[in-house]
Amino acid sequence: MAEGIRKVKTSDLELKDRLVSIQRVTKVTKGGRTFSFSAIVVVGNEDGIVGHGLGKASEVTTAIAKGIEDAKKNLIRVPVINGTIPHEQIAKFGGAKVFIKPASPGTGVKAGGAMRAVLESVGVRNVLAKSKGSSNPHNLVKATLAALLQVRDPYSVAAQRGINMERVFNG
Repeated sequence: MAEGIRKVKTSDLELKDRLVSIQRVTKVTKGGRTFSFSAIVVVGNEDGIVGHGLGKASEVTTAIAKGIEDAKKNLIRVPVINGTIPHEQIAKFGGAKVFIKPASPGTGVKAGGAMRAVLESVGVRNVLAKSKGSSNPHNLVKATLAALLQVRDPYSVAAQRGINMERVFNG
């Protein structure tokens, strides 16, 4: 599992990409084996915007480039408050189940593999995360993004309930 960070300029967003996983896949024909590559890439501006993409090609660099282009088409906004998420969240995708919990400043990103790439790309600096079930990077990335998509900031909760911010925290 290689991880490389490269700056990519998209309109007015400065996105950094992280390679989550690269797989060599084989197609067997009567003429022999044909090798190609599949790359999972996560892009983000480290300030609340993140996306994931999958690229497939006969060369590694082309597969990564296709993954980056696909990730730019799937960007989502996540509320990040003081370097962490507002509340804990559980999500599931396929066989992968993830649990994400806010942490105090100085904790760091306590997450592994594919979850770490997504959380760092979105700009979360202090978080506790646990993955249960499948360790398939495809499903882990999608489950992590599903959990982050369900996270709500206190302002939207207050607006939805029709109350002021103090009542959100004090009950």
